[in-house]
Amino acid sequence: MYGTLMPGERNADVAGPPGSFRARRAMLDGHCLLHLVPEQYPAALVGQPGDVIHGHALTYTPQDWAAALPFLDDLEGVDETPPLYRRVAVRLRLEDGGEVDAWVYLYAQQERLARPGVLPLPGGDWRAAPGRDRPRPGDR
Repeated sequence: MYGTLMPGERNADVAGPPGSFRARRAMLDGHCLLHLVPEQYPAALVGQPGDVIHGHALTYTPQDWAAALPFLDDLEGVDETPPLYRRVAVRLRLEDGGEVDAWVYLYAQQERLARPGVLPLPGGDWRAAPGRDRPRPGDR
């Protein structure tokens, strides 16, 4: 929704297989976005009132969703020990004024956030992150 899976970003192709989806611009209120270096991927966290993350809501057909979810969970390291991200239910604001219930992946490794290389993205937009388009081994 908010990072490397967005249309045009380096992992956008992972969002589709084995089905298809529709991407709509959306905002996640009350959450903040960080850029992790040298990892070159984002970390979304629960933030403060007024914080917002800009991204996309990916909408799948039910059968495509059932097939795509394992790919997305694998990419986000949900089942790793310890997990890299955790999938949580949220409410997104759509650009057209509507709202939709959705899953979002929030960063789960709090100890990593205490080390150097954690850059806040005050506008909540991953496309503003320096070096975001540089692929790294094990990209997320």
